[in-house]
Amino acid sequence: MTRIWTHSPFEAQALAALPPATEVVTGAKPRSDAWFAMASGCDAMIIGGQTIIDGPALDRIGPRLRAVARTGIGYDAIDVPAATERGVMVINTPDGPTESTAEHAIALILNLAKGVAIADRVLRSGVGFPPYGALAPGLELRGATLGLVGLGRIGGRVAEIARVLGMRVLAFDPYANPERAAALGVTLTASLAELLGAAHVVSVHCPAMPETYRLINEHTLALMRPGSYLINVARGSIVDEAALVAALQSGHLAGAGIDVYDPEPTVADHPLYGLPNTICTPHIASYTNACVVLMQIQACEQVAMALAGQRPNHLVNPDVWQR
Repeated sequence: MTRIWTHSPFEAQALAALPPATEVVTGAKPRSDAWFAMASGCDAMIIGGQTIIDGPALDRIGPRLRAVARTGIGYDAIDVPAATERGVMVINTPDGPTESTAEHAIALILNLAKGVAIADRVLRSGVGFPPYGALAPGLELRGATLGLVGLGRIGGRVAEIARVLGMRVLAFDPYANPERAAALGVTLTASLAELLGAAHVVSVHCPAMPETYRLINEHTLALMRPGSYLINVARGSIVDEAALVAALQSGHLAGAGIDVYDPEPTVADHPLYGLPNTICTPHIASYTNACVVLMQIQACEQVAMALAGQRPNHLVNPDVWQR
């Protein structure tokens, strides 16, 4: 009998995509003794973003495991070369989080630009209406420039929504297709510095990789125009948080909307949480009912393909297929 471990109970429509008579097991905290014992009897695993799958874990799980699927885009918690070496397919669901994450980025942009959270905090503090001019004026998005660091699925959807709001959209992405960018109404910049200096709002949508580690740092933050905003719904490792805190405290940046951190989970008294010009959410950009179900369905569909000897649509390590 085919046996699959999932990080949480799945919806019926997702389970329907699995082969008949498949046993789906959940429970046991990842990397505990009970979890390893459970995983060692599975043909595939469907994991969340916090579950670390490295070489020692794969060795302990054993040779029965044929596929590890990630419900989401990022697979930085999976040692892909180690999985490939052991003949384990790594699968993700990059189409699932697109709409929800893009909408969250836009929500953070609108919230910051209109001072929604800041004004709400003032009123909830019990001081009543602040005198005129006590709060910084907001930013009207129509006619403002949005700079996207990355123009993949999510970045492209953010661009579409921003264009409806009347924003001018720039993007820096060395891998972007110029024809797709033009179709989205996006102007590609030749460098990150060019984008940072021109944008009223910078939104990060690139993957976490060695080339993007601390891409937004003290130097690049200084290149952003004074009074601009930073949004990060991608990965925490892309932004140097200490440098961001300094840029916000100095007033160089007007505000920041952050959904991802490095590391996660964060400490309870994270410096970004106490600043008056930040909106911080606990990595929930893709957490909607529709997105959760869609990612579950896509993960189950691809695991079913993998176990049936068919190449999954989103195979992260294609070299393993040759084996």
